[in-house]
Amino acid sequence: MLFFESDSSSLFQMTSRFVSFPEPIVGFLPELSSFNTWNLHFVSRAPCSSGRHGFRLPRTRGRTLMCSGSSSHSWNVPVLSSNEVVERLKLVGEGKQFLAMYSSVVGGITTDPAAMVLPLDDHMVHRGHGVFDTAMIVNGHLYELDQHLDRIIRSASMAKIPLPFDRETIRRILIQTVSVSGCRYGSLRYWLSAGPGDFSLSPSQCPKPSLYATVYQKDFTVDRRGVRVVTSSIPIKPPEFATVKSVNYLPNALSQMEAEAKGAYAGIWVDNDGFIAEGPNMNVAFVVNGGKELVMPRFDNVLSGCTAKRTITLAEQLVSKGMLTSVRVVDITVEDGKKSDEMMLLGSGVLVKPVIQWDDEVIADGREGPIAKALLDLLLDDMISGPPSVRVLVPY
Repeated sequence: MLFFESDSSSLFQMTSRFVSFPEPIVGFLPELSSFNTWNLHFVSRAPCSSGRHGFRLPRTRGRTLMCSGSSSHSWNVPVLSSNEVVERLKLVGEGKQFLAMYSSVVGGITTDPAAMVLPLDDHMVHRGHGVFDTAMIVNGHLYELDQHLDRIIRSASMAKIPLPFDRETIRRILIQTVSVSGCRYGSLRYWLSAGPGDFSLSPSQCPKPSLYATVYQKDFTVDRRGVRVVTSSIPIKPPEFATVKSVNYLPNALSQMEAEAKGAYAGIWVDNDGFIAEGPNMNVAFVVNGGKELVMPRFDNVLSGCTAKRTITLAEQLVSKGMLTSVRVVDITVEDGKKSDEMMLLGSGVLVKPVIQWDDEVIADGREGPIAKALLDLLLDDMISGPPSVRVLVPY
């Protein structure tokens, strides 16, 4: 039973601190249904409506709703001011090296980590309708910015997300965000989203797409140690979505979690035809035919990795030196992959990572091979002193 006393102004004065419900309260979690008495730790004179199974409390500033029941549970839910929210967000962000963020929603860049937030009704947040990409920051240069930018624009088109700005404007915003951050070694990650609107499945009520970008500090260290991988049992994304770098990374995350649970570095996906596909966030490559041929799975049904494609270009130098006879993109079976002379992971996060064991099969002699070592050296040199086509100078 609810205890209220009304007056002629149709406002309700709460006269009892105890509110009882004979039935579960609509809108609250099922586990709270055992509470039949709620201790309201404030007396408020404000509009308030009741219904068959529940009621709506007025908004309050700086007050606390205290709930208790016949069980031993009791908890407090503070109602925070905007300043209190910001202060708590600052505590959450302590120790994280987020240096700058751009948001088209607010139309500017912030360097305050507590202000680096997204609207809850952004279609990317509650429906996963967004795409993203990353460019590394190496010695004050953005590595393969244009290649990554071209890919996110293709991904946005496939995801039916219109661009909030033209390509050159997006590029300028990204460079300026890095410039404001002052970061010389780190990462720039950016998203294109259908934008905020409402919580509907369709983005039809999202009036304008969004662009977000953030710069974060990242140690530029190289670990040449070989790793172990396992065959992933998590279903791979359908081919029509595998080539889109969307924010829907649930299969990727589950694949990575499965690998880590087995003590492995990553999982390797195999497509429906039995050919090797990719890792959860990296491409794979192999050296075959007596250590003389570099091969990678076709990009038709997997993400076209910028690092993998750049590695193919750089590998031509090894062909010129006679270390390799050819570089090819082909279908590769699991059996051939496990019998290869070398296996490696390729990606902006791992660069060139040698794989020394796949499931129970040791790759070759179980050590980093000469081609993986040479490719990593070429890639590192390219990041430090490569041509302007892959290195964009940031004006600090």
